[in-house]
Amino acid sequence: MEALYISETRKTPEIIFNPQSGIFSIKGKSIPDDAEEFYKVVLNWFDDYLVRPNAETEVSIDLEYFNISSSKRLLFLLYKLNDLNSGKNEARIKWLYNEEDEDMFEVGQDYAFMVKVPFDFVSYTLDEAILAS
Repeated sequence: MEALYISETRKTPEIIFNPQSGIFSIKGKSIPDDAEEFYKVVLNWFDDYLVRPNAETEVSIDLEYFNISSSKRLLFLLYKLNDLNSGKNEARIKWLYNEEDEDMFEVGQDYAFMVKVPFDFVSYTLDEAILAS
């Protein structure tokens, strides 16, 4: 299975899904004009991955902002991760957020409450984010 890579734009996040390592990343802003169309590729790819997933899958989400329609699509992805935690596979979500952005932390907590997948919350400072770029 090929990796999924979608470049970041002003309105869409960078998507890097590596099926060999089981490490997936969503990073940036997610305010596409048509979130359903943008995330259709991501969700369809993930459905294919679920046929033969790694024993361990980690989804790293580091969004500085996203709109309502994107939040719904992200939730669809997180629901799909529930399926991996049954049986011999494990899934985890790493929710990264700027330590000054309490709203983004709370959104992550809301998602963690809605799914059965373990969440790791990782805060960072704006300086750390600039150095990592």
